[in-house]
Amino acid sequence: MLKEKLKMMNGVLENGNYQLGQFKFGELRKSQVVRVIMIKFLNDIRNVEKPISNNRKIINTIAVLFLGIALGTFSKFLDFRQAELPSGLMAIDAALDVHNFLGRFAIWVLIALCISIYSNSAIRASINVFVFFVGMVASYYLYSNYIAGFFPRSYAMIWFGFTAVSPLLAFVCWYAKGKSKLAFILSALILAVLFNMCFVYGCWYFNAKSVLEVIVFIIGLIVLRRDTLRSSALMGTISIVLAVLLDMVIPFHFG
Repeated sequence: MLKEKLKMMNGVLENGNYQLGQFKFGELRKSQVVRVIMIKFLNDIRNVEKPISNNRKIINTIAVLFLGIALGTFSKFLDFRQAELPSGLMAIDAALDVHNFLGRFAIWVLIALCISIYSNSAIRASINVFVFFVGMVASYYLYSNYIAGFFPRSYAMIWFGFTAVSPLLAFVCWYAKGKSKLAFILSALILAVLFNMCFVYGCWYFNAKSVLEVIVFIIGLIVLRRDTLRSSALMGTISIVLAVLLDMVIPFHFG
């Protein structure tokens, strides 16, 4: 009797293990199917065109890091030493208000956009943009803390947060240069955000924050241009409509 009960218990355990194995196998197959579908969906938007070597990837990322460090340091230097600049640089800064321009978001979003869409893949875009912002933000606030002698914590927290989410944003932005309708909509949405960073407007007024912001928006339009002039014009028009709608929903601008 005892042996029969033990056999029955072993049978139940073996059956349970078999069912558990089938369940795990089924879940694994489902996750693989979802992954394949997601990859196909993303590849239909934009696919990697020309693979590059690992050495080239490392060189590109290091170059982007040093670009971020250089621009972050220069931005804070210009802001802190504006009264002691060389005469030529001081004249340019006085005419174009460069130090305040570099303190706003538009130019950095444009640079990140260019790094993103000209990267080799969406993953590479995430890495390169994140590295750029790490270099830029770190050098800016290290200069501010140790050379300028103050640390604006609230502004720093905003930039730290922006740096943290930049890989996700770069991953999405990379697909904006694809050929599909979704890529077109994504490009228009990016331009809409850039538009709200470059211009101030309301029912009875419309102003650019500066001539440099106008140039930023034009470059953004050129970078995201479509295959035909008509499509590019349509994208620009849709982006302005989206910008107005975004302004109604989110009236606060990162400018």
